[in-house]
Amino acid sequence: MNRPLEPSGGRARSSAGEVLAVFTRLGLTSFGGPIAHLAYFHREFVHRRRWLDEQSYADLVAMCQMLPGPASSQVGIALGLRRAGWLGGLLAWLGFTLPSAAILTAFAFALKPWDPSRLPWLHGLMIAAAAVVAQAVWSMARSLAWDRVRGTIAILAAVAVLFQPSPATQLLVIGAAGLAGRLLLPKPEGARTRAAEIPISKFGGALCWILFFGLLAGLPLLESLLPPGPFADGLAVFDRFYRAGALVFGGGHVVLPLLQSEFVPRGWISVDEFLAGYGAAQAVPGPLFTFAAYLGAAAKAGPGGLPGALLGLIAVFLPAFLLVIGALPFWNALRARPGFQTALAGINAAVVGLLGAALYHPIWTETVRSSRDFCLVLAAFGMLALWKAPPWVVVLFAAFGELLATRLS
Repeated sequence: MNRPLEPSGGRARSSAGEVLAVFTRLGLTSFGGPIAHLAYFHREFVHRRRWLDEQSYADLVAMCQMLPGPASSQVGIALGLRRAGWLGGLLAWLGFTLPSAAILTAFAFALKPWDPSRLPWLHGLMIAAAAVVAQAVWSMARSLAWDRVRGTIAILAAVAVLFQPSPATQLLVIGAAGLAGRLLLPKPEGARTRAAEIPISKFGGALCWILFFGLLAGLPLLESLLPPGPFADGLAVFDRFYRAGALVFGGGHVVLPLLQSEFVPRGWISVDEFLAGYGAAQAVPGPLFTFAAYLGAAAKAGPGGLPGALLGLIAVFLPAFLLVIGALPFWNALRARPGFQTALAGINAAVVGLLGAALYHPIWTETVRSSRDFCLVLAAFGMLALWKAPPWVVVLFAAFGELLATRLS
């Protein structure tokens, strides 16, 4: 566990099977939404396995925060690519995604409306997520926002997104933080962390960008040219999922209302069915984008059932793959420039502020409702920060602790 940090290049590679195993475990235990997922990744790959250093991880998070789509899944894909090549990127996504997708697909077949917000153990999972995020914010702040300038950038970023919460504000904050870092932070004197060895050429990255925009513009055009029929219906469903994955900034909580506006008014799924699936999506681990598997399986348009679940899952995550693969080769070249390094240092400080703001709202405001909740968060934080307990132990502790406290009250 305390082995030296492995270099980002050379033969510091895992087998594809190891990548799949690690991400499958994370897919089964990572509750709490995209911000909590980044915290779980930080603990697993920076502190526990030491696959990359703090700065490299922060750079990946900053890159994925600047792209539309599911940020935590994109970070996972990038980590898999770094560690085991193209197959590693695919298996990292499969391992992290399939557990929640399978659960939500099964729920679509069952179609039993239930309200997970009233389940005590579910509230315990959110308490565990609050503790995990708090520990990650504290650790990242000590590394990335430790001086006056960076600390000020982090505080201003948190204030801005809390005062005016929107995806546009996040983009403006990231851009302003990069400019502030470029103007106010000193350029590094020595060599920075070595650029990661990415098995993607700039030509391959450019092709991914072309395919990303080609599908975004071409799918609606092709849909308008096809005669009515099963294939046209399936393409229409694919197009709605693809556009949702391609145009949403802010993660899974933002994509859900967008999908509602696409599916419910067209009669592809009823309001009750949509809300039941929405509730189930909050209760399962892994990325919220797997809600597309539920919608694809339950929708009255398209193939439906298991084929519909696979269609929705592939379509909504395809933009994430194209964007990450397209950005990585150019990101390495940019981050090697001293001027860009200072801008990136400002962006990394802003990411700390964004995570801190998310810790307050929605995680803290929606989770810590009483002194009992605060005590559980404090105990879970102590388990993580002081006793180095694995996250799954903390999740079980918080879930059973909340269930027991509710039974005794």
